[in-house]
Amino acid sequence: MVMIFTLVSAVQEKLNEIVDQIKTRREEEKKQKEREAEEEEKQRFHGTPVTIENFLNWKAKFDAELLEIKRKKMKEEEQAGKNKLSGKQLFEMDHNLDTSDIQFLEEAGNNVEVDESLFQEMDDLELDDEEDDPDYNPVNLDSD
Repeated sequence: MVMIFTLVSAVQEKLNEIVDQIKTRREEEKKQKEREAEEEEKQRFHGTPVTIENFLNWKAKFDAELLEIKRKKMKEEEQAGKNKLSGKQLFEMDHNLDTSDIQFLEEAGNNVEVDESLFQEMDDLELDDEEDDPDYNPVNLDSD
């Protein structure tokens, strides 16, 4: 009995040591992964140091790219043969544009009738929602 107890105690201590070693390895691996992730993130944000020469070289390339893009747009517009005018420019050229929609509707026979009684003063309307709604609170506008 004493011998079995001694053996079981020794095995139990050894198992506890193994479990502790596994836990420490996992923690170390986790910390190592975190360090690697932090270093990768630092390297991602660490780029070429900006100097006057680097900036001027980049600026020249950037300006050349922008100029090329503008040239392409101009060529496309010339090929299309249309210089699109803005709405303001169209209106300034032809003052009949403000009435053209109304004339179009009249020609089509779709006369729009407006019921002016809908635009009466708000005082004439009976709006007593405050008294009907038990949750109405004029201070708290978020309530239903």
